[in-house]
Amino acid sequence: MDFTLNDEQKMLIDTIRTMGEREKFRDLAKRIDETAEFPWELLKKYADLGLLGMTLSPAHGGGGQSALNAILVIEELAKFSPMIAAPVFESSVGPVRVIDIFGTDEQKQAVLPGVCRGELSVSVCMTEPEAGSDLTALTTNAEEEGDHYVLNGRKSFITGGGHASHYMVYTRFGKVKGYKGIGGLLVEKGMPGFTFGKQERYMGLHGMPSCDLFFDNVKVPKKNLVIKPGDFNKLMLTFDIERCGNSAMCLGVAGGALNEAKAYAMERHAFGRPICEFQNIQFTTVDMATKLDAARLLVYRAAAGAGQGLPSMYEAGMAKAFANEMVVSVTESAMQIFGGYGYSTEFPIERMYRDAKAWCVAGGTIQMLKIGTASMIYGRRFDQRRSSS
Repeated sequence: MDFTLNDEQKMLIDTIRTMGEREKFRDLAKRIDETAEFPWELLKKYADLGLLGMTLSPAHGGGGQSALNAILVIEELAKFSPMIAAPVFESSVGPVRVIDIFGTDEQKQAVLPGVCRGELSVSVCMTEPEAGSDLTALTTNAEEEGDHYVLNGRKSFITGGGHASHYMVYTRFGKVKGYKGIGGLLVEKGMPGFTFGKQERYMGLHGMPSCDLFFDNVKVPKKNLVIKPGDFNKLMLTFDIERCGNSAMCLGVAGGALNEAKAYAMERHAFGRPICEFQNIQFTTVDMATKLDAARLLVYRAAAGAGQGLPSMYEAGMAKAFANEMVVSVTESAMQIFGGYGYSTEFPIERMYRDAKAWCVAGGTIQMLKIGTASMIYGRRFDQRRSSS
């Protein structure tokens, strides 16, 4: 078992680090957080560097690279800010992979080249007001009518909402109950009856477009069907790729916090010497680094599995749950090393802590991931609806 990055991967990381310094991404991260404006100008730069669609098929303009390579880039960029890493995340491990893996040739040609050029983007649409952790409770419904489906319902907290060009909408078909009735439709911005709610403002991830989606008798052509009703397993398999990306964001945020804490501990003096010379600071830093490395091994293992096809639900779920808890712990420890300055907006730690909390909810809560992992450990499903009595 080899945990060593190859020369190409090391060069890729060095390239991203150099770009981050050259483009002053640290200053950009602060500006994004203050203005809540997404850095759209990065799309062309990333496209020119081949950072968009890294994992997508070369036949449609993608890079054809491994999921691990994309994870490495996301991690490195997220050290500055998840917003700076978001275009790589969305174009390489996001819902566009569903189209790349399961879509028709027509769907791929219509979407993938534009994503790789930074002209198009795809948002995943699962969560509803009454269906978050329990995806089988979806009420958004599509009825077959001639050569199209009529879509009605509402989606909530949709990342990219209002700005993305395409939406991978998971919906019930014909009101068939349970997971057997759920499939995926590709809905395009501008379709009659498809509207957006107000942009949300969150505790962290400032600048990330997010809003509710409303479908009022939206006519979606049958050619836009990507996941057939009943193929719920395909939905979850591809979602595990996205969970690897979520975990990579955690690695990046935690890595950025660790770097900031190290630099501060060497510069800050107390009692006549740098605070890094005090054992408590040393122990705290070692604990931070250990948790980060442990999470990194879990995430890289899951991503490497994705390189063989699709990640294991067990490995991806475990990696995300651990990384979600790790990033909160590490950023909180970094804040303690900074002391009062860690709570100040003049330093990046308080932003990193706010951003860290988001990943514990996005892409499946820690609790639901652990329930799913427990099912695989015990070899049985646990029905959370069933009364204990």
